[in-house]
Amino acid sequence: MKPQRDTTTGRPAGKWADLSRRVASTLVLLGIGVMLAVATGLWLQVAMAAISAITFWELAAMTGWRNPRLHPGIFGAWRPVALAVIAFMSQMIAQLFDHPLAILALLFPLVAGIPGAATRDRWTYAIFGLAIMLVAYGLVGFREAYGLNFVLWLMGIVIVSDTAGYFFGRMIGGPKFWPSLSPKKTWSGTVAGWAGAILLGLILWMAGRGDPSLIWVSPLVCLAGQMGDIAESWLKRRAGVKDSSNLIPGHGGFMDRFDAVTGAVLATMLIGLLTTLPVVT
Repeated sequence: MKPQRDTTTGRPAGKWADLSRRVASTLVLLGIGVMLAVATGLWLQVAMAAISAITFWELAAMTGWRNPRLHPGIFGAWRPVALAVIAFMSQMIAQLFDHPLAILALLFPLVAGIPGAATRDRWTYAIFGLAIMLVAYGLVGFREAYGLNFVLWLMGIVIVSDTAGYFFGRMIGGPKFWPSLSPKKTWSGTVAGWAGAILLGLILWMAGRGDPSLIWVSPLVCLAGQMGDIAESWLKRRAGVKDSSNLIPGHGGFMDRFDAVTGAVLATMLIGLLTTLPVVT
C-alpha cells in the first residue's frame, strides 16, 4: 500500500512526514559545527560571510517586488544576487578591520536593499537582514573569544531542542503552540525542548565542563531558538512560500535550517551584554 501524500507538496503525509527534513536540519547544524571545529581565522570569516550571503539572497527574494520589471528598485531582477554579494563583502569588512566603526559595515546590505523591497516588507527586510548579519558576526566572535566548546554548546541546544520537540510533540500531541504561524508545533514539543536544554546544561555542569549558569541560560537560549523558528515561519507565510529556497533539494533553503540558530545566537549575544556568559570547557 502506497503512503498517503500531501496534495499540495507531494510529500508523504502523516505524523512523521517531515522527519527527513528534521534529519536534514540536524545534518546542516552538525556540518556547521564541524566547520567551526576545523576553520579558524580567515577561513572561518569567509565561511560565515558566505552563509550571510546565501541567507541574504533568500531574504531578498522573499521580500522584493514580485514583478521586478514593474518595480525594479535599484538592482532590478538581479537584486537578490547583488545584495548577497554586498552582504558577503560587508561581513568580511566587519570581521577583518579592527576598528570600532567596522561593525557598521553590517548595515550596508540593509541600506542598499531597502529601496528595492516591497513597501509592506521594508521593515521586515531590515529586521531579518540585521539578524542575519549579526548572527554570522556573533558566531565568529564566540568562536574566537569563548572557544569551540562554547559554540558547540550553542549548536547542541538547537539540535537537542529541535529533536526533543519533534519526537515528543509527535508522540504526545496536544494543544498547538502557535497554530496560525506553525501548525505542527505543540506545547508538549516546545516544553520538551526546554527540558532537553536544561538537561544538556545540567550534564555539562555535572561533568565539570561548564558552570551552573548553564542550567538556566540553556533553556533561555532554547526558547529564543524556537522563536527564531516561529519568526521564519511567519516570514514564509507572509511571502506565500513553503521554503526559503530550493538550495537543499527537497529540504528547503539555508534560512529554513538556520532559523533556530539565528534566535539562539541573538539571545546569547543579548545575554552577554546584560551579564556574564557561561563558561563551557
